[in-house]
Formats: sequence, C-alpha cells, structure tokens
Amino acid sequence: MSFDVSPGAYTRFMGQYSEPLAARFADLAGVRHGQRVLDVGCGPGALTAELVNRVGAELVSAVEPSGSFAAAVRDRLPGADVRQSAAERLPFPDGTFGVTLAQLVVHFMADPVLGLREMRRVTRPGGTVAACVWDHAGGRGPLDAFWSAVRELDPADAGESGLAGVREGHLASLFTQAGLDDTQVTTLTVRVRHASFDDWWQPFTLGVGPAGDYVASLAPGRRAALRERCRHLLPAGTVEITAVAWAATGRA
Repeated sequence: MSFDVSPGAYTRFMGQYSEPLAARFADLAGVRHGQRVLDVGCGPGALTAELVNRVGAELVSAVEPSGSFAAAVRDRLPGADVRQSAAERLPFPDGTFGVTLAQLVVHFMADPVLGLREMRRVTRPGGTVAACVWDHAGGRGPLDAFWSAVRELDPADAGESGLAGVREGHLASLFTQAGLDDTQVTTLTVRVRHASFDDWWQPFTLGVGPAGDYVASLAPGRRAALRERCRHLLPAGTVEITAVAWAATGRA
C-alpha cells in the first residue's frame, strides 16, 4: 500500500474527511490549553493543525514516517516539534505528554499493539491515549461506495475491512493488549459534500493508500468499469458522504 505521494494528493483524497474529524477527535480526547500533546502519524497535519489551534505550537509535537509529509507539516506549522519517526519507536522520553493521539493511523501501523504501547509509554501516568479509525468493516467508512463497487467486480477483494481496529470491538481490544486502562469507545461522524460524481472520483486516481493502489493496478478497461459501477451506486448531482469512525480513549 502506498503513501509515497505528495502531501497535496493525500489532502485531496483523505483530508476532506480527516480535517472535520480532527476537531471532533480532539474534543473526545479532552485536549485543552496548557497540555503538551503528541500527534502520532500526523500525515500532512490535519490533526496537528487542530492541536496547534487549541494549545499553541510550542506545546505540540508530531511524528510521521513519511519524510515529505513531515517536512510539509514543519512548513505549515512552524514552532511545532515535527519529527520523522514510526509509531512503534517514538523518539520521546517516558511520560512526556498529557495527551497522545493517533488519527486514522492504527490500522496502518506495522504493529498496532506496539504502537499503542509506545503511545502509552510517552504519556504521563493518568494521561490520555486516544485513537480513531474508520468503520471500514461495518460499511460506514468514507470509502464504502468505492469498496462496494470493487467487491461487485472482484468479490475476492476484501478492501480495507480486515485492517486493525476497523471492526466493532477490535480497537478496544488493541487498547487492552497495549496495557491501557479505563478504555472507552464511541463513534465520531463527519459529513462531506462533493459537488459532483467527478469531484468524488478524481481523488481515487491519485494513488493514495489501498484504494489508490487498487485503482492504479487496473488496466484502463477495468478502471473504467469500476468508475461506472461507482457512478451507479452514488446519486446523481451532489454526492454527500457520511463517514463514521471508531474512536477509543484510555489512561496511561
């Protein structure tokens, strides 16, 4: 799966959903002025920007394995401490942060339990660890129409429904395995309007993530068939997508 794309491509593909999600997620995690906070797997910075707005850049740190994404966030949010690093090996001492968050990241971690353990390690005792992932397994993620069309044409393809944390109860299980206490799970919902079907479809051609990889792998005829199947599943005119994420909080 590929996230070796420009920050702009990622923002066009997922930023339209992750930016409104960020405010709801920060509310859930209880982020407030005066806290030192960490954004794990920050991507181009949707959640990082929300955190900076709430607590100030000097109290925000972020890590991101993609060098180009990390550089883009440094440029976008000068004053924040942005480092290139994987979630499974966070470059901070124990107990550094009051709140540590991972938005739309756990399901892409190489080792989700280890990543969450690292998030717990760098959070002060009693502080909050929070993570959210789309409900891909429940058919309520932002890409549900796309993967439904894929399955109609290629029933063997499971899409993103088997990734870590995306099915009901699994995110809580990962939190428990990581040693987090008082885990609470809820859902967060965002609604995004696309002006037309073409406006909805075009970001899938940018090569971002599993969906972008899938589109890029298709011969032109198969790609056209998938596009038309998606068109059939979506309404004419304005396309409104309702996307639901599982969200969990726990105590370090």
